[in-house]
Amino acid sequence: MTEIEIGRGKRGRTAFGFDDIAIVPSRRTRDPEDVSVAWQIDAYRFELPIMAAPMDSVVSPRTAIELGRLGGLGVLNLEGLWTRYEDPEPLLAEIAGLSEDSSTRRMQEIYSEPIDPDLVAQRIREVREGGVTVAAALSPQRTAQLWKTVVDAGVDLFVIRGTTVSAEHVSGRAEPLNLKQFIYELDVPVIVGGCATYQAALHLMRTGAAGVLVGFGGGASHTTRSVLGITVPMASAVADVHAARRDYLDESGGRYVHVIADGGVARSGDIPKAIACGADAVMVGSPLARATEAPGRGYHWGAEAHHSQVPRGERVEMGTIGSMEEILLGPSRVSDGTMNFVGALRRAMATTGYSDLKEFQRVEVTVRP
Repeated sequence: MTEIEIGRGKRGRTAFGFDDIAIVPSRRTRDPEDVSVAWQIDAYRFELPIMAAPMDSVVSPRTAIELGRLGGLGVLNLEGLWTRYEDPEPLLAEIAGLSEDSSTRRMQEIYSEPIDPDLVAQRIREVREGGVTVAAALSPQRTAQLWKTVVDAGVDLFVIRGTTVSAEHVSGRAEPLNLKQFIYELDVPVIVGGCATYQAALHLMRTGAAGVLVGFGGGASHTTRSVLGITVPMASAVADVHAARRDYLDESGGRYVHVIADGGVARSGDIPKAIACGADAVMVGSPLARATEAPGRGYHWGAEAHHSQVPRGERVEMGTIGSMEEILLGPSRVSDGTMNFVGALRRAMATTGYSDLKEFQRVEVTVRP
């Protein structure tokens, strides 16, 4: 593993983002119609390897149902406006109309309203009544408080998502969540993350998680790199976690943990690159924030943007370009990679001769000099 000298007392490893790598065509090609982009986690099969990030600007109960109908998976944020207010639509409209100068402070005020456990259960039921797979997310800090409400309401996939999640959190103030014990005692599969290194991923896999989210500070609305000085280029992070999954497969006697790239996926070409580095699926936010159905009304933000003490995200204007179906399945009216994500993935796989996602993880890639 190559390291470079930053100064006499410090060395660092070279790492790459999706923009730094490219996929290499092979000797064989296929028809895009003959390519399968389906994937399965636990008992749940999805025709599209795309999860919508649990962000209020992207996922509402209605958009979660729509994405499920299209073949993907919407993850509902159980700490967002939908579980704090009976009718959050006026507040979503207000956030979209805020000035740049006032947006962070006003969002902090709006999100200071406490979470209502009854609304948590109600929102999960709303998605379930839509007839799609129900996925919902809590932060590690809220999981111990609300997990029973979530499970009793009928969630299918439980997502524990934070800026970074470790299997060895140390706290001098409170007993941290014991991930291994929690997952062992839970009756539903758990996806946990984010993580960005081989060792952290390996530890999360040992907790019994069905899937691991890979990413740290790489989203379109994140300012984590500027505020905390921390980020990890996504291509290297996914490849490292893919290596951890391979070693854990041997260690566990064949238990396969799904790797989900969470962050850095802005254009359609980033999805095949993420899978080429070892991901089974991707979690996206900003691409779907451009949908006409998106609750953010053309704006995009995450939980980091309204943190009460250290905001490390921002409300970003994305604009609106088309329906969720057009963004995912086309047809595209633009050539910049913001529409027909799945069509682009199919064509990338067909051009390189691979028939399914697991095969495509073996494709050759190059690094930009």
